[in-house]
Amino acid sequence: MRPETRVDSMRQRFEGNPDDRFGPSREAAAPGPPASPVPLLALCTGFFMVMLDVTIVTVALPPIGRDFHTGADLSGVQWVADGYTVVFAGMLLSAGSIGDRLGSKGVFQAGLAFFTATSVGCGLAPSLPVLVAMRLLQGLGAALVVPTSLALINASYPDRARRARAIGVWGGVSGLAAAAGPVLGGLMVAGLGWRSAFFVNVPIGVLGLLLTARHVAGPRPARTTRLDLSGQLAAALSLSAAAYGVIEGGHAGWGSPAALAAFAVLPVAVAAFVVIERHAADPMLPPGLFRRPAFSGAAVVGLLLNTGFYGELFVVSFYFQQYRHFGVLAAGLAMLPQTAMVALAAFLGGRTTARIGPRVPMVAGLLVGAAGFTALLVAGRSTPYPLLVLPLALTGFGTAFTMPAAVATAVDAAPARHAGVAAGVLNAARQVGSAMGVAVLGALVAPGGSFSHGMRLGSVIAAGCFLAAAFCAVRTVP
Repeated sequence: MRPETRVDSMRQRFEGNPDDRFGPSREAAAPGPPASPVPLLALCTGFFMVMLDVTIVTVALPPIGRDFHTGADLSGVQWVADGYTVVFAGMLLSAGSIGDRLGSKGVFQAGLAFFTATSVGCGLAPSLPVLVAMRLLQGLGAALVVPTSLALINASYPDRARRARAIGVWGGVSGLAAAAGPVLGGLMVAGLGWRSAFFVNVPIGVLGLLLTARHVAGPRPARTTRLDLSGQLAAALSLSAAAYGVIEGGHAGWGSPAALAAFAVLPVAVAAFVVIERHAADPMLPPGLFRRPAFSGAAVVGLLLNTGFYGELFVVSFYFQQYRHFGVLAAGLAMLPQTAMVALAAFLGGRTTARIGPRVPMVAGLLVGAAGFTALLVAGRSTPYPLLVLPLALTGFGTAFTMPAAVATAVDAAPARHAGVAAGVLNAARQVGSAMGVAVLGALVAPGGSFSHGMRLGSVIAAGCFLAAAFCAVRTVP
């Protein structure tokens, strides 16, 4: 039986159950021209800006540290990146639910405008604490943009095959931003200083707002009842505690007071969230959604994928800049084989998923990525750069080839009226994974230890994450 037929059969059985409180809402799907590329272009413009900011900031961290006199200690600038991740991860689930209930288009535009404004604040920051505060607010804007952009794609392209291809383009834009970030960041930071890495968001954000206002027809809100505020608070506290705990544990030690406090809060917040959602008349996250193996499996794959890839991306950036003493621009160009493959692989992954279903491209991408991390074990202080090109390319290709299939699986497994919260769950898992990767792999290369040994151990961990994700995909994805 073809994968598409199996998925459709599973969905028909699921949708036919009258007892499912989170069954499909036909009102939630937007009517819009399904074949038009213009809504996708509008949504991808805003998404491009959010993702560009991640890799540009990675390249700019050492200059930021020097400008604010933090020295060589990585912890001095960690919260420029990590503070953004904590808020981004903590608010994704709430942002997806708010988009479902208030309207994805309006929430997407609000997030885009807020992200653009806080980018200006980052560029004008007079001190490191102010910069970190602006990055926290940027994380809120990004959280509003990402799940609603996927919900709007889901509404604009109701046909499964076209939606899978659109998600592939969406993922390709993410890859293009990741590829452009180190190079563009290197050029701008070297020529204009690190502040330009934030100011570049302004014209992109304005363009995204104009295109969205003109060309994206948002779906009607799926709900008219009140927001599940207690569930929102418990979800945000749970995700923030998870992200903060792994970040602080990686930098200050897993037995540090801050990390222990976060891990103490985490189970209490999760338990409170489960109780609230089970008894809520109109829960933000229907508990039955996780009974669908494909949905839960996609979330686990997203968590493991980002743990391996973004942890290693963080390490590789400092490997070239601090261990190999490349300049900012040279480091960005050195990472290009990895980041450039992301755009191509995401596009191919989307088309492959549309043609044969999600399981094969997901597993294939994860195995390719694991092979790339294993090959990266050759990296050392004097390793000839050509020997690093293929491992970097394989990790980038494998990661991006996997993502459209994982996203399509999560979105297809959820009813249309919960597209935003489904996207929020997947992306929250990915952001927590990013935090875990940066914390764990970053701690392995912290000052005081052997950088080369820590980087190699990190490569083994990243490969293990990808192999575990491949096993999960085989067991859960139709």
